[in-house]
Amino acid sequence: MAANGASSEQPQKRAGAKEKQNGKSTDSSITERRQKDKEERLSLVLWKRPVTTLHYFLLETLIKLKELTFKLWQQRGTVFLVLVLCSLFSIAYSTEGAHQQYVQYLEKRFLWCAYWVGLGILSSVGLGTGLHTFLLYLGPHIASVTLAAYECGSTDFPEPPYPDQIVCPQGGGVEGSISLFSIMSKVRLEACMWGAGTAIGELPPYFMARAARQSGADPDDEDYEEFEEMLEQAESAQDFVTRAKLGVQHMVQKVGFFGILACASIPNPLFDLAGITCGHFLVPFWTFFGATLIGKAIIKMHIQKLFVIITFSKHIVEKMVLLIG
Repeated sequence: MAANGASSEQPQKRAGAKEKQNGKSTDSSITERRQKDKEERLSLVLWKRPVTTLHYFLLETLIKLKELTFKLWQQRGTVFLVLVLCSLFSIAYSTEGAHQQYVQYLEKRFLWCAYWVGLGILSSVGLGTGLHTFLLYLGPHIASVTLAAYECGSTDFPEPPYPDQIVCPQGGGVEGSISLFSIMSKVRLEACMWGAGTAIGELPPYFMARAARQSGADPDDEDYEEFEEMLEQAESAQDFVTRAKLGVQHMVQKVGFFGILACASIPNPLFDLAGITCGHFLVPFWTFFGATLIGKAIIKMHIQKLFVIITFSKHIVEKMVLLIG
């Protein structure tokens, strides 16, 4: 009996060993195939394989145009309404009349908002490698308005030439009538548009990770590869940066909307990881973008705006001059 039991256990062990070997060989073959596919994708560049690259480019363009046409046809009522509104605005823009002053006002406001939204996009797009337009454009703009408000005693700068040139109103202002909130109201539009642009600039990591998760393919992106390595080595992470990234990932994954809002509401260099996390775990678009927009365009921008205004307020500047002198 004992011999029969031992003999029956040996084939089971051999079968288990064979299954493990088959599993390992399958995993290795999948890894090799993925590596081969990745190398093939990397070789698809215009200067190495121009014909093949252009061929795939045209095919992908046709597929995307077909998908876009189908989506527009599904929303044909909305598309028709937008076309009608655009036609009415075009007629109003080209027709002379008393309404031209309102048209010009709307045009100026639209271009002004588009300017700041574009600077915001440039600041956050590119996975943290964007242009620091807050330090180069928005920060100096808020500082100049703050200094001019204290100098003029009013924020009623004539428009035009504001904001290209700040000219004090002829009537002047009352000394001490400038408050922190009046300056914040003067630059609120520019700051909110810049913040909305930074929220839009956070969308590429989200869409990249979402598309990779849905397709099952690994995108050729270093940040996404770093994210997946971090998920695999989560338990053995020791350094501060990795633990901070894991903290952002866990907050976004577990808390959801309010976790994204918390990460977007403070100056956070790791927020690109939040976008990748939301895309990887298929967080709904409006949950991610809504929280990002509220956090960056409203909460974070008021914090940054308040910091700049306080820094360049009259009593702070006077104290700095006294210390320097």
